[in-house]
Amino acid sequence: MLRTTDSENQFVVDILTDLRNEKFSLLAWMHFLGSSWKRSCATARANPTLNRSWIHTTIFIGAFVLAILLLNFIFEGLISTLRLMPGFLFFVAWQQSDLYWHLGLKRQSRTGKLLHVIGAATTLTLLRGLGASYLLGRCIGGIYTPSWLLLLVFLCGIITDILDGQIARRTQTQTKYGQIADGEADFFLYLAIACILIQNSILPLWFGLLILLRFVIPLFATIASYFLFAHPIRFGSTMWGKAAGLALCFYFLLLLVPGQLIFLTRFLNRPLSIATLLLLAIAPLAQITRNKIVTTYR
Repeated sequence: MLRTTDSENQFVVDILTDLRNEKFSLLAWMHFLGSSWKRSCATARANPTLNRSWIHTTIFIGAFVLAILLLNFIFEGLISTLRLMPGFLFFVAWQQSDLYWHLGLKRQSRTGKLLHVIGAATTLTLLRGLGASYLLGRCIGGIYTPSWLLLLVFLCGIITDILDGQIARRTQTQTKYGQIADGEADFFLYLAIACILIQNSILPLWFGLLILLRFVIPLFATIASYFLFAHPIRFGSTMWGKAAGLALCFYFLLLLVPGQLIFLTRFLNRPLSIATLLLLAIAPLAQITRNKIVTTYR
């Protein structure tokens, strides 16, 4: 099984090297995407059980999408729902197609064995991504999002973030895709919350931009490593990254507390915002440094 994993990695390195050698031309990009898609389809055909699990998971997520749209129609009306749909459906479709595209990464981290089901841990991560997609859809559609709704989606995101990691470790279903999807779900959820808080004049624009940079800097470093040097990045969080995520989580909760607890905001806002800013600055540097060290020792 480990040989299969090495083969997957070599395939990625080869097509990225070809892309770089052809100077990222349009034809090279078409070859890159075509080769990746054929590999994904081949993985799905060779593993029908995993493919069926993807279909069932997509239907499950689709049922949640329909329920959310129905509730939005009941409580906010047709116009609001129509404004929500383009962004919401786009991000959900992107998430589910991304899962299909990376079925080959559903391999157990320790053994390299390809799993036959999507699993509960990944499904919880997808639900967090669904919440992020809903908030981004509202933001793109210019729909006002009250703090109580933002807090509800955020709390659901926190719960799924805690549970997916616990379940993956207990069931020994930790995968590379899970690490990637977890980071993507966190990025889009925090981005959506920051955008809506800025939209509602609760969070300063400059603070929101710093939050965005905390995720974008490692992302750009990853893209540069993949496409410019054909070198895969080691995924996973650092101690500083976890601390920054925890501080940001508490800061968002502080900003979204009900009016009866507003006294907490007065006393904790400044020290918590300073601590969060410092950790947000350190976290991406720690991530890049760790990957640089790993590369050096290889």
